[in-house]
Amino acid sequence: MSGQVDESFPKTKRLLKAGDYSRVFDNAQAKASQKYLLLLARENDGPGHRLGLVIAKKNVRLAVQRNRIKRIAREFFRALPESEPSMDVVLLTRRGIDQLDNAELSSILQQQWQKLCRQIPKPESKTSQDR
Repeated sequence: MSGQVDESFPKTKRLLKAGDYSRVFDNAQAKASQKYLLLLARENDGPGHRLGLVIAKKNVRLAVQRNRIKRIAREFFRALPESEPSMDVVLLTRRGIDQLDNAELSSILQQQWQKLCRQIPKPESKTSQDR
């Protein structure tokens, strides 16, 4: 059993309350937009990134497709290295995302994550600007 990898997605890694989502929507410091999805992010004070998913039935009709998209997003997010600053991230899906295969969706998430990270300054860059 010691060889098993923990692939859970604990509550500490999720946005759970409406207030958590509202803080990201109202005070987004970074935004990465693409035809099929939108990522919004803001720094958090906690230890590590947290993810919130907004997958509307209007945009993705079938539950099996909504669940697949959630699973892929969680897998991608779980595999990210912990980096500073910690962020609260909300993923909003758009129409047509259910037509993408798993590899395409993962690739889009990777591209948009990199775009997001470039918009949020690293703590080192903040201190070097103060000098």
